[in-house]
Amino acid sequence: MERRELTELHYIVPISNVRSILEHGLLSHNGVRRVPHESIAMEEIQDRRRPKRVPGGMFLHDYVNLYINARNKMMYKRRDQHAAVCILRIGCTVLDLPDVVISDRNASSGWARFYPSPDGLAHIDSDMVFAQYWTHEDAYETMEHGSIVCAEVLVPHVVEPGSIIGAYVSCKEGEQLLANLNTGIAVTLKPYLFFR
Repeated sequence: MERRELTELHYIVPISNVRSILEHGLLSHNGVRRVPHESIAMEEIQDRRRPKRVPGGMFLHDYVNLYINARNKMMYKRRDQHAAVCILRIGCTVLDLPDVVISDRNASSGWARFYPSPDGLAHIDSDMVFAQYWTHEDAYETMEHGSIVCAEVLVPHVVEPGSIIGAYVSCKEGEQLLANLNTGIAVTLKPYLFFR
């Protein structure tokens, strides 16, 4: 992937957390423990991420994990909660922050490779990450592609509120929930990203 192909990064979050995020920023898994919030994280995945350390870096839970494409396995697993969830759009300027790392697939995978940002984008297969589907006849290919579609940009500790450039919602109900927060954040209806 070339940098010019990437216009934004994504963070999947319950709409109920957006006001707090606009106050504190997006916090790492470890950092957010001190702030009341609703979680849609899958515990079995968090159990895999908890002990994992980025080579030459910190534990995964010390990074904010942004997706290159939020239409991925995580979103698919949470598709039934679509009306209460939004995708925060994060500006690509975070790629230039110190110690940002790019993972060529879900960072919890034993096969994940980690690269310094922004040069690590060269190791992202954009055709696979942005594919409409990751299922294949071969079970191994499905597992492999499903991990690749979850490629991540890992930002140490916090993504400041100023890096948030908008939000996607799946439906009018989600749009209204976000509007009720009076945050002023730009909201776009994009059901495709939520498997709608």
